[in-house]
Amino acid sequence: MAASLIRLHFHDCFVQGCDASILLDETNSIQSEKTAFPNVNSVRGYDVIEAAKRDVERVCPGVVSCADILTLAARDASVYVGGPTWTVRLGRMDSTTASRSQANTDLPSPFVGLDVLISAFANKGLSETDMVALSGAHTLGQAQCFLFRTRINSNGTDIDRGFASTKTQNLMQRKGLLQSDQVLFSGGSTNRLVSDYSRNPRLFASDFANAMVKMGEIPAAEQNGIIRRVCSAIN
Repeated sequence: MAASLIRLHFHDCFVQGCDASILLDETNSIQSEKTAFPNVNSVRGYDVIEAAKRDVERVCPGVVSCADILTLAARDASVYVGGPTWTVRLGRMDSTTASRSQANTDLPSPFVGLDVLISAFANKGLSETDMVALSGAHTLGQAQCFLFRTRINSNGTDIDRGFASTKTQNLMQRKGLLQSDQVLFSGGSTNRLVSDYSRNPRLFASDFANAMVKMGEIPAAEQNGIIRRVCSAIN
């Protein structure tokens, strides 16, 4: 679940800030982000966060937010699979709203070009370095076939034909599975970062940790949040 938990945190923070809005179920007054196109039948890990919340509530009820639990889970997921660690500052509050529409517009598509990606991350206060480092999380996990079918089968694709028989993703060898990954090494301004990270894994680990801290501190849009007792519902 490591890749799924890191992705869940990313998909939360890019919509209304890091407020656990992605965990809210659909109600008469809430249009759940779970049913947004980038999330539906795709994002996983909700049950892991709920289980952690139940355990925390037994020991310390009404104190630790779902947003903080999700942020900590992403850090711990990285550590669990041998990735970098970082210090998580706590104190986030949970939202009482969700935004399916913002999830549909603000979460970067795997089909977009470099300029669109740079703009999407910049809108959240994240630099090109942050963007490339965070994209490195795609070295974990899996992708659904419809996200890369056209890229593999297109007559004009630049993907390495032997990629299907390999087990690694290497943008410098044209083995980026998703278009939004490969564009990071396609002659644009991010080429140097990809090259630097390829040569220096410690630099990548450091920049990834720093970017996760910055992403985890994108401020919540809701000024008067709450501590939810159950992460999927308003108290």
